[in-house]
Amino acid sequence: MENFYFETKGLVVGYQGVPLIKNIELSLKRGEILTLIGPNGAGKTTILKSIIRQLPKVGGAVVLFGRNMEELTGKELSTRMSVVLTERVRPEMMTCGDVVATGRYPYTGKFGVLSEKDRQVVKESMELVHISGLEDQDFAKTSDGQKQRVMLARAICQEPEIIVLDEPTSFLDIRYKLEFLSIIQNMARTRRLSVVMSLHELDLAGRISHKIACVKGDRIDRFGSPEEIFTPGYIPELYEMSTGSYEELSGNLELKPPEGKAKAFVLSGGGTGTAVYRRLQREGTPFAAGILWENDLDYPSAKALAVEVVGERPFCRIQEARMERARELIDACEQVVCTMDVEHLGDFNRELGELYRYAKERGKL
Repeated sequence: MENFYFETKGLVVGYQGVPLIKNIELSLKRGEILTLIGPNGAGKTTILKSIIRQLPKVGGAVVLFGRNMEELTGKELSTRMSVVLTERVRPEMMTCGDVVATGRYPYTGKFGVLSEKDRQVVKESMELVHISGLEDQDFAKTSDGQKQRVMLARAICQEPEIIVLDEPTSFLDIRYKLEFLSIIQNMARTRRLSVVMSLHELDLAGRISHKIACVKGDRIDRFGSPEEIFTPGYIPELYEMSTGSYEELSGNLELKPPEGKAKAFVLSGGGTGTAVYRRLQREGTPFAAGILWENDLDYPSAKALAVEVVGERPFCRIQEARMERARELIDACEQVVCTMDVEHLGDFNRELGELYRYAKERGKL
């Protein structure tokens, strides 16, 4: 039997005794990251608030290292678990260093006097999230992204065994999203910190998580590894997508393709065509693409945006039937856009060079 550090057993969450999500069964080992995903309003924050005892649970139990969390005193819980929520904190007349230092209160006496060790932990926590330069700055005058990192430093300063984060990357630009999650991942690896969080960025969830729980309706619809969650067609179903597309393997998200008969044929491959596909989509120009191997970098975007894709199985020579269909599309289109360096195509790609010459002879390029 596996020894889980964190578990929910038949957990039921809701408001004022009315169930919202039932029979929540989650489990996590030390050093693992669990991410909740699902549509807005699905109840991810409600689950997290129930886990941290901010909301009374309707039923079931939350267990930390074999102990029901209801049995833990506030002090015991605060030395084991720290929390970063999306709600804005508004401390008055406090520097960023002061805010981070409040994470040491579970370890200080009644008067909250910091020891030398406490001050060292505060310093190290701020260095870890790269905010040492903000120590003396008024917390209220920092940006949203800086505030988020200050709150993470505060949580780290608590020296927890498990940390709960609600949409921690919401106010961060792409640089700090990656830095923030890299810090979380490194702490899970080196300090065996367990993490439970919610994320909207599916691509990041798939990269950082050991386990993912999908919240849908009144239940956890799926719970497992990213490989078990991101199966073909599942994410559009989970989010009830009616326009555009999402490709689970690459995390590729595309808008709705233009409608109508293809006006252009894009001869592409090796990742050279995706930007052109998206430009044609923005312009509302229907297009066809090919010939693309199904494992080509361009294939997911072409499949999502093109009227038709002439594809070939991975690692196979291009068959004559595919060539014939590509020539028919070139004849039917008004123009051909070539994104490849046809002068340096290898022997395996010689058919693509033939299509280029075919289009050129017909004045379609």
